[in-house]
Amino acid sequence: MKHLYSLAQLMALPFSPPEMVQLAADTGCAAVGIRLLPTTPGGLHYPLMTDAPMLRETLARMQGTGVAILDLEVLRIDAAFDAGRYPAFLETGARLGARHILVAGDDPDESRMADSFAALCDAAQPFGLTADLEFMPWTNVPDVQAAARIVANADRPNGGVLVDALHFARSGSSLDDVGALRREWLHYGQICDGPMPGPDTAEGLIHAARCERMVPGEGGIDLAGLFARLPSDLPISIEVPSDTRAPAMGYAAWARLSIAAAQSILE
Repeated sequence: MKHLYSLAQLMALPFSPPEMVQLAADTGCAAVGIRLLPTTPGGLHYPLMTDAPMLRETLARMQGTGVAILDLEVLRIDAAFDAGRYPAFLETGARLGARHILVAGDDPDESRMADSFAALCDAAQPFGLTADLEFMPWTNVPDVQAAARIVANADRPNGGVLVDALHFARSGSSLDDVGALRREWLHYGQICDGPMPGPDTAEGLIHAARCERMVPGEGGIDLAGLFARLPSDLPISIEVPSDTRAPAMGYAAWARLSIAAAQSILE
């Protein structure tokens, strides 16, 4: 395989980090993403920063299986963001050998967001972590061009843009926008599928993204065209949440189906 494949936390949100590591091992994936901070207030997450037994179990499972941690979720940059609030998050990421931090942008002031993103990059660099800004059409980083401006203005060596196939397809971004991204900004990508056109409300977009995506190849996104514009050796996070199909099929079977579908397109 040309790509390193990782299972995103949303593939099995009810699974704790050690369970995610085991799921990856059982389904032939080399890495996982884990959610240490909630994406919404009160959202499900696994705070290994304060849960020493679960952290030890996660490290033990990693050692026993060889599965790595690709990315940590999720740091949201809002108007009051302070990069100095996250030393335990960054230290835990370093202990896990994680590579990347998934970052969402909620600050309506783009200049201030770029400054906050730069501060986050500076805080993360001593821990060997990149900060990867994910554009999402309902946030204040709605498309590829906005993400590129912020990362360029921050101008940090460990800053990056995270391209998620679903958000790309529904953001009005073009393949040329993706192709124009600097290679050094691209640390990993996310693959899934969905119907096109997508929902026409923010609520619909959010629900589809978090709760009901489609296996690669099932929907209408030009995945082959998109990933042809990205590096051929880019690590790939498989992010296909389904609140209906995954529990009914079983999370391991759902992961195997999604992995095979991603490989059939990308390899």
